[in-house]
Amino acid sequence: MSQDARKAAALIEERAPGRSPKIGLVLGSGLGGLGDQVEDAISFSFAELPGFPEPTVEGHAGRLILGTLAGVQVACLQGRVHLYEGHHANSVQPLIRTLKLLGCETLVLTNAAGALDLDAKPGQLMLITDHINGQGTSPLLGKNDDSFGPRFPAMTGAYSKALQERIKAVATTQGVTLREGTYIALLGPTFETPAEIRMCQAMGANAVGMSTVPEVIVARHCGMECAAVSVLTNMGAGLSDEELSHDQTLEFANKASATLQELIKGFIGTFT
Repeated sequence: MSQDARKAAALIEERAPGRSPKIGLVLGSGLGGLGDQVEDAISFSFAELPGFPEPTVEGHAGRLILGTLAGVQVACLQGRVHLYEGHHANSVQPLIRTLKLLGCETLVLTNAAGALDLDAKPGQLMLITDHINGQGTSPLLGKNDDSFGPRFPAMTGAYSKALQERIKAVATTQGVTLREGTYIALLGPTFETPAEIRMCQAMGANAVGMSTVPEVIVARHCGMECAAVSVLTNMGAGLSDEELSHDQTLEFANKASATLQELIKGFIGTFT
């Protein structure tokens, strides 16, 4: 996995010389439109890059895009992979470590999630302040590569307080309602049962999804600062009368995408 990241980074640097991205972006379900706004873009399909698993889920294009966004050089993963697609947890290692090798010190992640707070509304955004790994596995299983990080990395401060304050300041300026809370990642691909939603609430989670946590673990292992925002696309099972579906997820992700894109661009602009 580590060698795949080094090979991918070398290939990218050969085909896109002179690029030095500061910020890496991971764009979730229905939220890939931000990648289309990257200027002076050079893109690579995941299939071109060693070790990059290809997404199979609608709403995930499977491209790495290098370019400029809000005046800052970025590397954008337009789409992601999920464990429920049959990938091992450490399949995310090459994606995130490649961003690190290209120069990214900050990782910004987005996802679509189910809301667990009764006063939340589909279409709202939630700043992730902490997470619970409920997937039953870790992307760091197996032999550790000490050149990227320690065998036992701490996860306190997984989501940078300083980056959270920047995002909140931008949200205030833009007049965006930004909830805050803990995100729990479950394995999927089934949506949760009402009993599982009650379990997640009892554990202290405010939103539930099937991604993000593995990427944050790999990023923190190699010293990247992380920030993440969820689009709340539905209420958790049993909290409303809505029938849950991926189409619903994409519908509300698309409706909220313009607001989220402006928020993320505003945040990136603070790095100029």
